[in-house]
Amino acid sequence: MGLDPDQRGKLIWEQQAGKGSSGGGILWGLAVDGENVYVPNGFFDQASADARWVAWRRSSLAMDTRFGTLRTRRAENETLQTIHPAAITAIPGVVFSGTMDGQLLAYSAQTGKIIWEFNSVRDYSSVNGVKANGGSLSNAGPTVVGGMLFTNSGYSHHGGVIPGNVLLAFSVE
Repeated sequence: MGLDPDQRGKLIWEQQAGKGSSGGGILWGLAVDGENVYVPNGFFDQASADARWVAWRRSSLAMDTRFGTLRTRRAENETLQTIHPAAITAIPGVVFSGTMDGQLLAYSAQTGKIIWEFNSVRDYSSVNGVKANGGSLSNAGPTVVGGMLFTNSGYSHHGGVIPGNVLLAFSVE
């Protein structure tokens, strides 16, 4: 929903991103670029068609069908959740979204297709020698600054998630 801060929070627009569940829906945050509003759907329903994220064109608030049913490439019968609970991050031309099963995905803002992916569920060598492993991507979304992408990996506050303890940094080579 859009609220007008100059009119004490008066409702400007409202859209439904998905059906919702006992775990909520939009858990941590959305992103906006010059063209679209991107909304993660963090519904804790493994079989749900709402285990995706959606986009609306800012000019009309119509759903952008290029993004209507985005899912990870994992098989439907996987036991891990492919929902997108983490906050979404948008930069010019790219939208980043993390999944509960530890996938960090970059989508083309023009086509909605996956252009890069990284499975964060693995063991890592840390700079301080502490045992480190990646897990679910939930909570905060990726941060992009100075040509680098940073994201945490590992979340343990809901059932069916993968705990972990790493901060990952990526750069373009």
